[in-house]
Amino acid sequence: MSDVDSDVIRQFGILNDQVKPGDLILYGIPYPGVFMTDSDGVVVGKSFHGSYKIRDSPEVLIDAALGRVQLDDSSALVDPVEAPDAEDPVRVQVALRGGQGSIRQGIVRHVVARFELADGFHLYGEPVPDGMIATKIEIEGPPGLVVHEPIVPETTPLALPGLDVELAVWSGGFDIVVPFHPVGELVSECRPLDQDSIELKIHVRYQACDDETCLLPRTETFHFDVPLDVIDIPKISLHAGHGQREANFDGSPHMQRLLARKFKQSPLGFVRHAGLAIRLNLAALGRRILGRSSDSSPRT
Repeated sequence: MSDVDSDVIRQFGILNDQVKPGDLILYGIPYPGVFMTDSDGVVVGKSFHGSYKIRDSPEVLIDAALGRVQLDDSSALVDPVEAPDAEDPVRVQVALRGGQGSIRQGIVRHVVARFELADGFHLYGEPVPDGMIATKIEIEGPPGLVVHEPIVPETTPLALPGLDVELAVWSGGFDIVVPFHPVGELVSECRPLDQDSIELKIHVRYQACDDETCLLPRTETFHFDVPLDVIDIPKISLHAGHGQREANFDGSPHMQRLLARKFKQSPLGFVRHAGLAIRLNLAALGRRILGRSSDSSPRT
């Protein structure tokens, strides 16, 4: 949301206090986030990040509001590279949730590992004693991926006969979700895409046990060819020309009113901020020129 003098933003308690009054153009913006309400308008959930460059996928927000992960055709489940034996008591499939399976700068997607266990079997959550293997999911990809802490379902306590220890286990069917997002090193709002797609490998390690014995630990690997996508930007000169997807409406009049209001509030601060913006744009232009020069230079 945005409002003049940030009145509503302050009422919600989400004024971005990392942006100081001296940051004239940006001062007064909120922390980016989403409030989820029920049909009566009562807030039932919220999702916020510390930077405007990190946003949740709409599908992720819908899952959070419903309290369950929905996997449709846009996030089809993938089987492991090596097919398990038909009698294996554990079946694992993995999906990418959000954005039709694509990756965009700062947009949080979810790796969803879906487990189906045969009756009588369980998997271990953290912590486990030495010699036992806790269920773990790892995302392997190119530099520029930020992996968040996994979201795990509630475990059930299990006391092993003859041992003074209580373990946390899962049984039946359940999902483990690992959020991740890319930063500018991989896909940037300030340049066109360097490549069309990347390969992700998802490694799922677990050990299945029943009440008497444990099977050998197992690691299953899942491959994804993930398309990269640009971000959507407003159609104003400040953002144009960076290779992103520009909106089809003209935001220039709104920007002009904002600049006029900021200049009226603090003429000197406005000039100082404008000078900084010019220096940053010149530096970016210089980097682009140097980049084109290096791309066109002979290589051995």
